[in-house]
Amino acid sequence: MTVNLGMPAAPPPVLAPRRPTRQIKVGKVLVGGDAPISVQSMTTTKTTDINGTLQQIAELTATGCDIVRVAVPSQDDADVLHIIAKKSQIPVIADIHFQPKYVYAAIDAGCAAVRVNPGNIRQFDDQVKGIAQAATDAGVSIRIGVNAGSLDKRIMDKYGAPTPEALVESALWEASLFEEHGFRDFKISVKHHDPVVMVRAYELLSDACDYPLHLGVTEAGPSFQGTIKSAVAFGALLSKGIGDTIRVSLSAPPAKEVKVGIKILESLNLRPRQLEIVSCPSCGRAQVDVYTLAENVTKGLEGLKVPLRVAVMGCVVNGPGEAREADLGVASGNGKGQIFVKGKVIKTVPEDQIVETLIAEANRIAEEAPEGSPEGAPLVSVS
Repeated sequence: MTVNLGMPAAPPPVLAPRRPTRQIKVGKVLVGGDAPISVQSMTTTKTTDINGTLQQIAELTATGCDIVRVAVPSQDDADVLHIIAKKSQIPVIADIHFQPKYVYAAIDAGCAAVRVNPGNIRQFDDQVKGIAQAATDAGVSIRIGVNAGSLDKRIMDKYGAPTPEALVESALWEASLFEEHGFRDFKISVKHHDPVVMVRAYELLSDACDYPLHLGVTEAGPSFQGTIKSAVAFGALLSKGIGDTIRVSLSAPPAKEVKVGIKILESLNLRPRQLEIVSCPSCGRAQVDVYTLAENVTKGLEGLKVPLRVAVMGCVVNGPGEAREADLGVASGNGKGQIFVKGKVIKTVPEDQIVETLIAEANRIAEEAPEGSPEGAPLVSVS
């Protein structure tokens, strides 16, 4: 049976229209304006480990990362940037702190953009004219990255703490220095580890300028905590149309950051959905081990590129209805499962064959999908 994977007739609803912003280029990726919200991450390898860094970039690219940042804390790192920038399949941003000379090195190396943290670059204000000219000549954009943990001493003396107002004043001051030299190809971030402070800072910044904004909760923490913080903060801002590119900061492998970021955007209809598993939380009515079923189906379908909603359901109350609404689903009970494809029961299988049957049917659907099917329409639910 061929399953129609075409996009719905109307665009999926969003909570608010995007905030109008200027548009800049980060290599081949557009940021701001009407460009899709991009997902970023940062390598954890030593940049001087060229093979290791490129391998991690390749993994991030395969996961769906749009832009990658690499650390440049030393001259040795700066010396290998040209190799990494040339061989990476996605735009590379050089992350610069303390030494302004590495900004020029990154631009010369062919990096798509440079992140500068004005609060900790020595005599940064005196360097802006030269940086702006070099970036303009090379067609390189800049991120003004303000962090709560490294605000300029002048700002800290004024506010006494990294308040939302302090973060925004710092960012706008540095932006004004670039503007004095006619340079406006930059985006801004005002990161804080507290989602409430971070959200307020971005709201203030959004009201004060039209530059594209890079969203991030800095030092968000381990995977679970960091995911919650990022989802809450990003959701609060993106639901108001604020944000043009995002980076989820986790104490976890970078690919995890990308997966979380993509799912946040998909959940808000800001990125076309691909595989979606709809599954019930289980309860006393469940007649199968829904947790294990959902987990095994998710693992088995990891990497599937065709947009698909798969439902894994564990009882007769919501199961049949949810399974019928999905592209592919199972309603389980009494040691067996009814397999649904586009609302129709195609077979009933023993419980121990549910996972392999769903995976086989999903792969069959993917193979039969017409080439060029738009991503993000059909979904798979597990409950």
